[in-house]
Amino acid sequence: MSDLRAEQAILAHSDVREYFQASVSEAINRQGLDVAVETSYYLVNLLTNFMRTEHLFEATPDGLQFKPLAHMYSDALATPNALDRCRILRRMGDLALFVAGVFSYSLSRKLVDVDYYIAMGGNAYAYLSAPRGESGINATYRDIFAELSRKFTDCVDVLALVNEQGTSDSDRDILRLYETWVRTGSKRAERKLRSLGIEPCANLNASFDT
Repeated sequence: MSDLRAEQAILAHSDVREYFQASVSEAINRQGLDVAVETSYYLVNLLTNFMRTEHLFEATPDGLQFKPLAHMYSDALATPNALDRCRILRRMGDLALFVAGVFSYSLSRKLVDVDYYIAMGGNAYAYLSAPRGESGINATYRDIFAELSRKFTDCVDVLALVNEQGTSDSDRDILRLYETWVRTGSKRAERKLRSLGIEPCANLNASFDT
């Protein structure tokens, strides 16, 4: 990548993060929610990270797909390595929170609804918040995970509010564009996402199952 293109990519990434920083802060204030600054930053980083579809979905021979939470939980129980178990559970909690907040429309058409994601995600974060020397999780992150576990539903509501927030130009509503692209493959949404510095991946097969 040329220096110019690298600078443009960094600028676009920064703009997306700033967008979410402002949106998350506004949503927290509207909710009257009391969360630590570190937890607020965690939500911003989660949104920014999952704007890259290769971070949200996993590569399979059939394209990018969403790994069911039940399978992730089974993997976490099966691994004898504590670090791997915590890594899997953190991803499980992050995915549950993101999907419950951003893709509630998709969940409404599934046999399991948002309550399932809240239970699975909250339990994953609760495990991560417990002091375990072999987990590799420091005290700051344990505090974040503890708050996310206690206030999981509130944090889902924060992400849902971010998803609903629009600007004077509704085409700049990033999460709505993102959800539209994931659900429909809309070329228009894809072009708009690229103009905002987000590069959607091809061959996406999204299915939010258990």
